[in-house]
Amino acid sequence: MRISTLIVAFALALSLVSSGAAWGADFERGVEAYRKRDYATALQEWKPLAEQGLAEAQHNLGVMYRDGQGVPQSHEMAARLYRLAAEQGLAEAQFSLGVLYQFGNGVPQSHEEAVRWFRPAAEQGHAGAQFGLGSMYASGTGVPQSDEDAARWSRLAAEQGHAGAQVLLSIAYSLGKGVPQNYEEGVRWLRPAAEQGHADAQLLLGNAYYFGRGVPRNYEEAVRLYRLAAEQGHADAQAVLGALYYGGEGVPQNYEEAVRLYRLAAEQWLAVAQFGLGVAYHRGKGAPQNHEEAVRLYRLAAEQGLAEAQFNLGGAYYLGEGVLQNYIYAHMWLNLSASRGDEEAAELRDEIAGEMTSGQIAEAQRLAAECLKNDYKGC
Repeated sequence: MRISTLIVAFALALSLVSSGAAWGADFERGVEAYRKRDYATALQEWKPLAEQGLAEAQHNLGVMYRDGQGVPQSHEMAARLYRLAAEQGLAEAQFSLGVLYQFGNGVPQSHEEAVRWFRPAAEQGHAGAQFGLGSMYASGTGVPQSDEDAARWSRLAAEQGHAGAQVLLSIAYSLGKGVPQNYEEGVRWLRPAAEQGHADAQLLLGNAYYFGRGVPRNYEEAVRLYRLAAEQGHADAQAVLGALYYGGEGVPQNYEEAVRLYRLAAEQWLAVAQFGLGVAYHRGKGAPQNHEEAVRLYRLAAEQGLAEAQFNLGGAYYLGEGVLQNYIYAHMWLNLSASRGDEEAAELRDEIAGEMTSGQIAEAQRLAAECLKNDYKGC
């Protein structure tokens, strides 16, 4: 799982809010109509209330503009309505406005402004805002990085049952960031999130069972959890489960199923899955042997910086499998793989260098430096 993605770019569901008795039946008729997807009636009930200054109506009307429900979609109008409600202290509107600033929808992107609006909502106990604030402290986005503050805000949201916050707090315990390292406590917070169907939690809890961290090692339970996440389209879980099927760990060995899962993850541009699928084509296990297709997949993963794929691509150039034999490109890719810590790549690179001229080695080194400078693109 890409933990940085979980921390920085979280998915937040923005819900409607209910009104106090003072505004009564008109507002609730709008809520009922909205739930029935009768957006015209909801608009008819909420618009005059919003114009009279009812914060809840302003917020809910903003949701309709954000999603284009019964009105032309307009993030700018949503932001204007959220702001009117947020300035009255409505936590849901403060949170919603913070999300717009977080992603730059309808307002200039500003992490600092996102934090400014998340904070008052979080202080009112809004779980989404607490999670958002914790995430930003964890990554140091819009605020000075602070593991302690990240854990504190995440805990407040996690205790309200916010699955994303439970995952974030679990990661803090697993890594010992802002809290004492404690795998058992990490698992304790992962479990309720996984039971809510949170795919990242299912993957991480699967990892806990696979490696025996915080729970007794149990491959069958790990596979069950990986499968739950994979069925939700989680690329990392699909790749892990594919590797288990390929190796026959915790499941009967099944190359075809491994290839199916690798392909799903590879289509989401996951480098390790592209590499695994390339290996399947290279060896002809689970897919027809096809060195050209293996090279294509290795290249996709190598261009994302995966050392194993760079090694195999270098080997393909060395042997002339799926590509024309070319020692310069073999040396280049192996050199890049070695620079990422692959000792076997360094050994093969040096072996190939013994069969090259000094001019060829110099050219390979130049190409490797240029490739690295271009972040492995167009090599």
